[in-house]
Amino acid sequence: MSRKAIYPGTFDPITYGHLDLINRAHRIFPHLIVAVAHNLPKNPLFSVEERLAMVRKAIGNIKGIEVEDFNELVVDFARRKKCFVLIRGLRMISDFEYEFQMALTNRKLCAQIETIFLMPHESYSYVSSTLLKEAAQLGADLSKFVPKFVEDALKKKLQEKYKK
Repeated sequence: MSRKAIYPGTFDPITYGHLDLINRAHRIFPHLIVAVAHNLPKNPLFSVEERLAMVRKAIGNIKGIEVEDFNELVVDFARRKKCFVLIRGLRMISDFEYEFQMALTNRKLCAQIETIFLMPHESYSYVSSTLLKEAAQLGADLSKFVPKFVEDALKKKLQEKYKK
């Protein structure tokens, strides 16, 4: 069996916490697919194309990591990719209930797929894309949370959104 996993998420935008989990997962799984969810119910700030581009730029050309988008159940995407491990991040205990519920639902939908929970480095355990969007809107320096190009894109996108 190949050591392959999928790390799904909205990545709106990608943060250093996400990148930390990508690196941790890649040490365990030589073939990692970072799967960017369309996730329209979450009403992402960035388009799927913008999120894909940011993830690809943030990751660089690391051998064994692919970046793809999906617009279906993650278990269907995983089956299509012949991958039976999902990586999910747990930042705080408050994440656990939702992530546990999602993992059990995914198990009911496809019993062959396992979910592995990874914790980010403690310096990223409180970082969320939602929190960063709020901080960026108020002009905060985000350099400790996201790469510079992500911070610039985030501030530009928010400026465009709220200029209207």
